[in-house]
Amino acid sequence: MPPTPMYPGGMTITNLFVTPIYHAQLGQFGPRIDAEDLRDSCIAIAEDDEAGQEWCEDNGYPGYTSYASLTDLPWRFPIFADVVAALDLHVAAFAKDVAFDLGEKPLKLEDIWINILPEGGIHTSHIHPHSVISGTTYVQMPEGTSALKLEDPRHQMMMAAPPRLKDARQDLQPFVYQKPQVGDVLLWESWLRHEVPMNMSEDDRISVSFNYRWGD
Repeated sequence: MPPTPMYPGGMTITNLFVTPIYHAQLGQFGPRIDAEDLRDSCIAIAEDDEAGQEWCEDNGYPGYTSYASLTDLPWRFPIFADVVAALDLHVAAFAKDVAFDLGEKPLKLEDIWINILPEGGIHTSHIHPHSVISGTTYVQMPEGTSALKLEDPRHQMMMAAPPRLKDARQDLQPFVYQKPQVGDVLLWESWLRHEVPMNMSEDDRISVSFNYRWGD
């Protein structure tokens, strides 16, 4: 967290309504997951998923995603069952830190899918409706590949505000870039707008994204 600014004369400025981003190693909780096995599984699934390939071609999606074709990865592939077992623990830790009052209704996995973004591919700005916590774990991040770009959710209310200084504190920046490593997991609340800028690497950027919902 950035240090609290010190002001003269007893003046105070309090930063309210934070936007939390959770960042950890996937293997910190749950079963041990071999990064190479997960990468090879993602590639093999993409090569065999003709329905997913067709959907990507029909919808102009660069690269490959299993989002519209495979809804049962944890059931089909044991390594994804292990991934979900680990993610359940990360999501529980994040929900506790942001003080969600879940009552008797736990957060449950809604969907999980593979993303393979080739050189020149992008994933434009979007949110994840109908879920509470969303996130990604990173499977292959070659040198020069794109970071995750997070957008200040207040943009639509900024009206005639001037731009921020380039060296403004991170919590004041209109966009923040997160550059995760292989094996990292990032979580955020699903309303947070985000995007993946163009992959400038010659190699594929591979990740696994997911949504958690609240309720039965």
